Amino acid sequence: MTPVIQHIFADGLYAKETHIPAGMLLAKHTHTYTHFSILAKGEVNVWADDQLTVYTAPACIEIRANVEHEVQAITDSTWYCVHATSATDPEKVDQILITEGNDGGMG
Repeated sequence: MTPVIQHIFADGLYAKETHIPAGMLLAKHTHTYTHFSILAKGEVNVWADDQLTVYTAPACIEIRANVEHEVQAITDSTWYCVHATSATDPEKVDQILITEGNDGGMG
């Protein structure tokens, strides 16, 4: 079971579209800046600093800087992480955006 990811770049913005199968847990990580995540479809558990919140689409979620977070799909879900960045290489964007030392996986 793996998520299906699409990378979308436009004028200093990046959106990582992730289709998450029900039950899948995306890896815990942090960013050094605040960003938005958008739940476009489904229902998810979000742990941020070990506090659980359940979201049902549609939802726009603020992920604060330096807050360790992870997402688990309760139902098949579509999740977007939106970042301000000049990065445009899908192969390197996670390395640029995710705080060093975390295992990444969500964006």
